[in-house]
Amino acid sequence: MKSFNTEEHNHSTAESGDAYTVSDPTKNVDEDGREKRTGTWLTASAHIITAVIGSGVLSLAWAIAQLGWIAGTAILLIFSFITYFTSTMLADCYRAPDPVTGKRNYTYMDVVRSYLGGRKVQLCGVAQYGNLIGVTVGYTITASISLVAVGKSNCFHDKGHKADCTISNYPYMAVFGIIQVILSQIPNFHKLSFLSIMAAVMSFTYATIGIGLAIATVAGGKVGKTSMTGTAVGVDVTATQKIWRSFQAVGDIAFAYAYATVLIEIQDTLRSSPAENKAMKRASLVGVSTTTFFYILCGCIGYAAFGNKAPGDFLTDFGFFEPFWLIDFANACIAVHLIGAYQVFAQPIFQFVEKKCNRNYPDNKFITSEYPVNVPFLGKFNISLFRLVWRSAYVVITTVVAMIFPFFNAILGLIGAASFWPLTVYFPVEMHIAQTKIKKYSARWIALKMMCYVCLIVSLLAAAGSIAGLISSVKTYKPFRTSHE
Repeated sequence: MKSFNTEEHNHSTAESGDAYTVSDPTKNVDEDGREKRTGTWLTASAHIITAVIGSGVLSLAWAIAQLGWIAGTAILLIFSFITYFTSTMLADCYRAPDPVTGKRNYTYMDVVRSYLGGRKVQLCGVAQYGNLIGVTVGYTITASISLVAVGKSNCFHDKGHKADCTISNYPYMAVFGIIQVILSQIPNFHKLSFLSIMAAVMSFTYATIGIGLAIATVAGGKVGKTSMTGTAVGVDVTATQKIWRSFQAVGDIAFAYAYATVLIEIQDTLRSSPAENKAMKRASLVGVSTTTFFYILCGCIGYAAFGNKAPGDFLTDFGFFEPFWLIDFANACIAVHLIGAYQVFAQPIFQFVEKKCNRNYPDNKFITSEYPVNVPFLGKFNISLFRLVWRSAYVVITTVVAMIFPFFNAILGLIGAASFWPLTVYFPVEMHIAQTKIKKYSARWIALKMMCYVCLIVSLLAAAGSIAGLISSVKTYKPFRTSHE
């Protein structure tokens, strides 16, 4: 097989791209010398929905149960607005210094380096990549829980709802890992559109099934007790539990919208006309609006169905047992969605490491060379031995961590609390202030700073709630248990 050096190829195309400053339709590269971007607001919306609507949508009934009708619904709407507002700021920072004609930034760290610089670049890297690694481990666990739920659903249907239907998660984690090893050979974010669209369809499907089952429960009259303030102290929870679970619920809602960790990487897939920031803002509006619609339906109708006893996830925690085949299908959809979502969060990690290695070892053929291979039904495909080894190793490691720490999803809440404020709020606001040169102590400056501080308080309280939840999870953890406490 003949190989070619990707570093030399990129360098030569970059040099040829210097002859023009805007994307030339007669050439197969953009103005920065990279492969021509073909993404649209529609594919970006699919990426966003895949990243945002996770199986956590089915746990929002639990979050609203802790907060009640008024606070729960209000917090859902408030954080949807905050997420969209800050995402538009971040979209404008993709190019610097001008949001339309400036130099491209390919990663979140590049954006922070262009506008803020200094130690903040390293802080951004720790927050972003720490969150991304945590999410990939968490998705491995969640996918296995959903697949185990399929087996348990069939067991309950055959043997009764009180039967002992213990099933190990480990084989399902291994299968999920094998699938990810294969999909991880997709070269970059630009080639993920088909996977994101499929995953987005799956997320709509299982969310709709969950909503439909909740509506059927409400229509049947078998509803739980609800209230304006949620769970009652002394009846449903203790005073201490009420406080910690309320903090955790606010954090769960806030983090459920966050996709800033992958926003810049998504925007870097968009074609240059119309302007990337304009297309990304449209995609963000569609993504956040769609997400909010499903969140409110799942959260509110789920709370109406289960009341203050709402389970952590009303599909995998068996809020419903019948029709078992529909529960099976919904849980299978969750697993398929997470297969695609894993790649959306893993690709920035892959690109970061490979970019560093290419830069540090430009003469190493193992790192820089690719080999064209004809894959049946897919056509010509370039295989990199370094990509094959490194990405496979990453998937194996995250799968092993998921097996060793099956209560890792409780840790994920803490990781979310630590990364939400800097990535979703602080950096976008600070870069917007630097880009638009907002005067210090002006009304707009004060309003933006106040939003930052409020979100910081939310993150700290959510972190405290997550720590309390983590301690409880560790104390009550039982091997192979697939439901939340």
